[in-house]
Amino acid sequence: DNKKFKVYLTYLEVYNENIRDLLNPSTGYLDLREDPEKGIAVAGITEFSASSVEETMELLHKGNQNRTVEPTKKNETSSRSHAVMQIMVEQREKGADIVEQVRIGKLSLIDLAGSERASATDNRGARLVEGANINRSLLALANCINALATESEAHAKAGRHGRRRVRTNFVPYRDSKLTCILQDALGGNAKTIMICALSPADINYEETVSTLRYADRAKQIKNKPKINLDPTEVLIQQLKEENERLKKMGG
Repeated sequence: DNKKFKVYLTYLEVYNENIRDLLNPSTGYLDLREDPEKGIAVAGITEFSASSVEETMELLHKGNQNRTVEPTKKNETSSRSHAVMQIMVEQREKGADIVEQVRIGKLSLIDLAGSERASATDNRGARLVEGANINRSLLALANCINALATESEAHAKAGRHGRRRVRTNFVPYRDSKLTCILQDALGGNAKTIMICALSPADINYEETVSTLRYADRAKQIKNKPKINLDPTEVLIQQLKEENERLKKMGG
């Protein structure tokens, strides 16, 4: 078989707008960098190989043990950060012309900390600061979702009237580190699914309605995913097609 597969993953948390590697916390806080090939990337984060579901789950549990968790009035084990696990699958295949074709897929699993009302949680000091940062990043995420949903709706409307729409809506990804990290998972070459945790209790009515509206807005985002190919391979393929076209014109 000419196909070879490689699976590797990273697991991080965004705590008070700081990024920490949950699988290697000794590295301290990490920075975001703009990578010409990968786009937004976390500098210095450790990538771990995984060859089975069991190994992946073991790394997930290991990372969860390093998450920032503190007790509040409403939750004894309240997550004080957003967690992002990204699993990359790389496929390499040798073609008949010896050129190696590389395809890359990425699965992003995000556990968002719940929004908090200071009056309900009775938070003080550090817990109050954490809650404010959680709410700030959730607001930034909501603004990105709203901008993308508005763009999708405008694109669909233009299509119904036989017009072509050029994207003009600004999406504020840089308003928080969470939205920077999730840029390609929201409006990029991806499909997005949001799973909500709701409470049937009447005292949580406002949070439940707000969460459902949040998720409904995310549902309006319409992307058109395509196969991820290595940029070099794409260029080679384009040059081959151009070469064939010129041969036909000359022949």
